[in-house]
Amino acid sequence: MLNDISLPAANKNAAQTIPPLADQQPHRDVRHDETVVDQYYWLREKKNPEVIRYLKAENAYTKAMTKPIKLFAKTLYNEILARIKQTDLSVPTRDGAYFYYERTVEGDQYPIYARKKHNLEAPEEVLLNLNELAKGHKYFEICDSVITDDDYLLAYTTDTTGYRQYTLHIKDLRTGKLTGDTSQRVTSAVWAADNKTLFFTTEDEATKRSDSLWRLTLGSQPTQLYVESDELYSISLSDTKDRTYVILDIRSTDTWESRLLRADDPEGEFRVLHTRQKGHKYDVEHRDGLFYLRTNLDAKNFRIVTVPANAPTRENWSEFAAHQPAALIDAIEVFQDYAVLHERSEALNRFRIYSFTQKEWHAIDFPEAVYLAAGEGTPEFTSTQFRLCYESMVTPSTIYDYDMRTRERTQLKQDEVLGGYDPLQYRTERLWVTARDGIRVPLSVVYKQGIQLNGSAPLFLYGYGAYGLGEDAHFSYSRLSLLDRGCVYVVAHIRGGDELGEAWHDDGMLMRKKNTFNDFIDSAEYLIANGWTSADRLIITGGSAGGLLVGAVVNMRPDLFRAAHLEVPFVDIMNTMWDESLPLTVGEYLEWGDPRDKTAYEYMKSYSPYDNVERKAYPAILVTTGLNDSQVMYWEAAKYVAKLRHMKTDTNPLLLKINMGAGHGGASGRYDQLDEIAFEYAWLLNQVEVSAAER
Repeated sequence: MLNDISLPAANKNAAQTIPPLADQQPHRDVRHDETVVDQYYWLREKKNPEVIRYLKAENAYTKAMTKPIKLFAKTLYNEILARIKQTDLSVPTRDGAYFYYERTVEGDQYPIYARKKHNLEAPEEVLLNLNELAKGHKYFEICDSVITDDDYLLAYTTDTTGYRQYTLHIKDLRTGKLTGDTSQRVTSAVWAADNKTLFFTTEDEATKRSDSLWRLTLGSQPTQLYVESDELYSISLSDTKDRTYVILDIRSTDTWESRLLRADDPEGEFRVLHTRQKGHKYDVEHRDGLFYLRTNLDAKNFRIVTVPANAPTRENWSEFAAHQPAALIDAIEVFQDYAVLHERSEALNRFRIYSFTQKEWHAIDFPEAVYLAAGEGTPEFTSTQFRLCYESMVTPSTIYDYDMRTRERTQLKQDEVLGGYDPLQYRTERLWVTARDGIRVPLSVVYKQGIQLNGSAPLFLYGYGAYGLGEDAHFSYSRLSLLDRGCVYVVAHIRGGDELGEAWHDDGMLMRKKNTFNDFIDSAEYLIANGWTSADRLIITGGSAGGLLVGAVVNMRPDLFRAAHLEVPFVDIMNTMWDESLPLTVGEYLEWGDPRDKTAYEYMKSYSPYDNVERKAYPAILVTTGLNDSQVMYWEAAKYVAKLRHMKTDTNPLLLKINMGAGHGGASGRYDQLDEIAFEYAWLLNQVEVSAAER
């Protein structure tokens, strides 16, 4: 039920400019002998017409209140779109007899996946036209797509709601028709070497935890091979680069296990490589009869050891790449003649190459102080070329082939920025902030040349800080519209990610989670103190766990920020983590804490954004979410806004915008995504009185 919006038809326009006030319906729960009352618990009832009515009322209110910036948003949309080459082609990647690529066509929301046999002059074979598949759906996404070794069959998974619930399809590429083999809730898939057996994993319907392994022989019913019963663990499939083994990865936050099956033995049994041991994380690659293990045993930031595949006991481990306290080993790629270590140090990516013939290491250097370098995918085991992507906050995405023999790199493509973009007009740099406990926190900064450090510049401060997922200094077409209007953009690499190694994650999780919020606040204060911006020009943004971050810091220091954008925010922590029936809850006890433990419960409650909303002034706030979000349920955002609207004492805008046909990632079509970004930028810029004309 709603208050203040049920007005006569003649006054509908007036109704839309009155904030919807959700009815308060006390829901009581007892936790650790404490009675907890939640006035907006009823908003969880997705099938309740009153809930949908409330969400639509919020959307109507947001639409009415943002009508003055509609033209500004359109201007931003057109600016961003004008920079993008809409008809484009990715760099083709060779895998066996074919070159694979994707291309986009101006006006189409989605890409086309295609390939050519033997050379790029051959006729094109369209594998999947996502525009055709998406017809009739408000949302469409492809997750996995894997092809048999003989190149004849394509297995792929689709989602048409945004709920990240994927359906398996198998296409015969010789006929262009589906085989009829299918399954629901598929989370990963790998083909066996016989080109007719598919292994795949599925999720539990209630919790969305990936827990079951299946074998499917074409034309028959799937056979269940394994069920992971421990709710702290999820499973997924992969294979080694040489395609000798199919790997079942079984992981919790702090403990990993791998089970392997030879790809040429599809009827065989997945065998445990090393039995799970609390705190031991490892994964595996294979070359020439040796397993290459990335392990954290006696190595906080991981090391690489080898072990014979026919005798893979710990006693037979031999060190291949030693642990480095200052560099995290993110991954290892093993080729026939080379190995590539993916590392992260000082919030930057780097690669080290090992030659098996020369038995020596060398590193790949990059030119800028702040950048992103990532493997672009080199599927062929025999390749001597390592494909990588390099970009920075001023350098567009650039694809290189790095010759591991000659150490030369060849640029294959750099994304075009249409309209005369000149990277020399912009500058990116690295700042370091000393947090309140003495820890140095890195910031990645980008701005247009000529900015004055006198506190007058609007500044966008972005953060995430969770799950050990480090943030990278990537290029953005849309961000240029901020920079050209005199804004500074900063990524705060706060604790909770992995930018400075595994310890960086540890120091921002569980009973040390508040370090994440303190780092962000200290970064904001540093930027203000050093003239980069001022409190009335500072905008903060974050999504998902980053939405938790933003929700926490606006409770802690609402005076420090002019405006905040919380995207699909994880803000109702206590209700979510207390409810074991919800997707992902139990598996995240090791990241946030188990609220059944009173000490953990009290600590989590002390920073939970929803539980700590108070009767005081807040900055301007925009909250965006999706009705079909399976990662962070829509009601977290809805409840947060409802409570905040009831409690706050200021007159600053508070808006909820909910996509009624999407999930955690927002709109799926590329033009729809740009439309969402343009709206959000227009609203945030308007809060610091920056207009369309100010460029």
